[in-house]
Amino acid sequence: MGSRTRIVVLHMKEIIYTLIFAAFAVVMLVLLFIMFRSRQVDQGTTDKATSSDAVYIPGVYSATVSLNDSSFDVQVRVDDDHINSIELVNLSETVQTMYPLVESSLEDLSAQILDSQSTEHLTCREDSRYTSALLLNAINSALAKAKP
Repeated sequence: MGSRTRIVVLHMKEIIYTLIFAAFAVVMLVLLFIMFRSRQVDQGTTDKATSSDAVYIPGVYSATVSLNDSSFDVQVRVDDDHINSIELVNLSETVQTMYPLVESSLEDLSAQILDSQSTEHLTCREDSRYTSALLLNAINSALAKAKP
């Protein structure tokens, strides 16, 4: 008594929409899977690179030098095992005028450091030994931040 025959009419338009949405859902799931899997692989290779025999973590590191009321930054750019450049950043005209040996001392130090890839056994001029010592402390501070 209770069973009646039911006729279900499916329109072709509804079937096509359903298939398109199902395909879209599958594509989205695949893309999400690929995105999250690639992040895990990238993080894994980064951890391996930093834990190997690398001397430095590649990047740009800086240390602030304060002279009286003024300050500037010494910026060191490094690769895995090389110091690429050392430069002054945010050096105001006041500091340049009041401390003229800062730029020339850094040029001398950076040339020696880039040649030897070390901050030890450096020579400096007698007239700029204190300025060179101040800059060398800042360079060593920036390089300490770069060590793994």
